[in-house]
Amino acid sequence: MLKSFQLRTTDRSQMINITDKVRETIQQMGTVEGLVIVYCPHTTAGITINEGADPDVASDILLQLDELFPWEHPLYRHYEGNSAAHLKASTIGASQTIPVMNGDLVLGTWQAIYFCEFDGPRKRTFLIKALLECGTGTF
Repeated sequence: MLKSFQLRTTDRSQMINITDKVRETIQQMGTVEGLVIVYCPHTTAGITINEGADPDVASDILLQLDELFPWEHPLYRHYEGNSAAHLKASTIGASQTIPVMNGDLVLGTWQAIYFCEFDGPRKRTFLIKALLECGTGTF
């Protein structure tokens, strides 16, 4: 079970909460127990899990990533001019794996799943793959 989703980002860097989309998808797939993988097939975007209750956390993450990897740097060599986006995406990572129990995501009270854009605005894709638990208790 693999589903692909499109989204359009609106800023150069942003974090979009996709938790509800992931939750809705696993419920539509009928996933009761197992794992779900959320994957980003882009080299300048990523997937992370962090606090979803306070939007300032996402802002702080983006602020710190901008400080660590400024858009302009005299030693960047990548000809497309978006080295900072590649560095940020590598730091965040391309995927997250989340357990599913009793038909729902096993996330902490404040956790949310984010699509992270670092080279927008763009039309982007993310994939959701459900791995169901077999009757023997293994995947």
